[in-house]
Amino acid sequence: MSYILAIDQGTTSSRAILFDGALRLVAQAQEEFPQIYPAPGWVEHDPRDLWSSVATVARAAVDRAGIDAREIAAIGITNQRETALIWDRATGQPIHNAIVWQDRRTADLCRDLVTAGHETTITARTGLLLDPYFSATKVKWLLDHVEGARAKAEAGELLFGTVDTFLIWKLTGGRAHVTDATNAARTMLFDIGRGVWDAEICGLLGVPMAMLPEVKDCAAPFGMTRADLFGHEIPILGVAGDQQAATCGQACFRPGMMKSTYGTGCFALLNTGAEQVTSRNRLLTTIAYQLGGQRTYALEGSIFIAGAVVQWLRDGLKLIREAGETHALALSTDPGQDLMIVPAFTGLGAPWWKPEARGAVFGLTRNSGPADFARAALESVGYQTRDLLEAMRADWGAGAEGVLRVDGGMSASDWTMQFLADIIGAPVDRPVMRETTALGAAWLAGMQAGLYPGPDEFAANWALDRRFEPRMDEATRSTKYARWGRAVQAVMAV
Repeated sequence: MSYILAIDQGTTSSRAILFDGALRLVAQAQEEFPQIYPAPGWVEHDPRDLWSSVATVARAAVDRAGIDAREIAAIGITNQRETALIWDRATGQPIHNAIVWQDRRTADLCRDLVTAGHETTITARTGLLLDPYFSATKVKWLLDHVEGARAKAEAGELLFGTVDTFLIWKLTGGRAHVTDATNAARTMLFDIGRGVWDAEICGLLGVPMAMLPEVKDCAAPFGMTRADLFGHEIPILGVAGDQQAATCGQACFRPGMMKSTYGTGCFALLNTGAEQVTSRNRLLTTIAYQLGGQRTYALEGSIFIAGAVVQWLRDGLKLIREAGETHALALSTDPGQDLMIVPAFTGLGAPWWKPEARGAVFGLTRNSGPADFARAALESVGYQTRDLLEAMRADWGAGAEGVLRVDGGMSASDWTMQFLADIIGAPVDRPVMRETTALGAAWLAGMQAGLYPGPDEFAANWALDRRFEPRMDEATRSTKYARWGRAVQAVMAV
């Protein structure tokens, strides 16, 4: 058995990648699924789409590789985090659409909890801020708004899970209700210091603890797949939320190492080792990974809109046909145009945490056109990343290493990565293997299966594709970043 199947269930698509015994990509498949927007600021997924897309791409990847399922040593799963699902324990049927991490419907509830003085306790135990982003208030909303849900939950008839838990439930035919420490850490119900579900917070939000899954290490036995899915049972041996999986895939195992992943959103993590650092700059304290019962922590900054701003240019404004066009458009802009986009489409994430903020465009002139919008969209990702890194450096001090490792779809754009290096004033390293999220999940599963090496040897094989050195002079960098700061303040003031 010399292959690992990585399932990467994302916000807009599901992918499956098959890796061989040397961690080389052998075959892959991807399928997009619909986004559901029932009201302004609300985002949902049909759980049937999540499951069917995963089942389809997993089988497709195996078929394209032309291998027998018996050659697969294990499955690793990585997933969009914080997205919340509740389903019936007996039938496996979800009681409602999944409420996606981007969803802001519980903003008023979060404000009420802050006003009531609960944020200090919640942050101290979970490392998170009271924000609709996390799973806990989504669970409360479902129990309060789906008819009969609360009574069934209290009777032990309903189960809660993030996407990894739901997929494992489906893959194992309902035999395993489990999650890993990194996904548990994103629910706002988990004490990351003690490594247990927090009874007081669950009581505060009215979440019966019988709904919650068992929490395991990132590399551990999570269950066996149903035999009918692949014609053979396969063990699930690795699970991590997408950003933590990318942290592993980028081999950021040393305290002070930083990575930033550019997908639908942008998520930067700074490894802080065994130290659970409390942010003074409204970053999140979270679990980077848990191996052998030992938790490694991280500071995290979350940007809600990164690649999604390019999707907006394509699907909303119809300015481009496909995402790759933005690179050429950015190169063709008029230097005299200085458009700035603050893409707060679903509020502002770290370090601002303003769920009610909405996006804006600054600097429009009569000559502003598609190229200027493309450049401003790409630049917005760099500006937002600098916001996160400034906060991280303030929290971690000299311990933060100077180089930022990047991955995700937008990292393929040389123009975007060069602007990122320019605006943060530090080198940006892009690896040869850019599928770091799936790679991290595969490595966790393969290490548990005995197929792949431990962290040190894995890190030694990390390979650089290109380093982007900053070329912008400090005066220009400071001027541009100051203008960004004013734009963000204007958005928050509306």
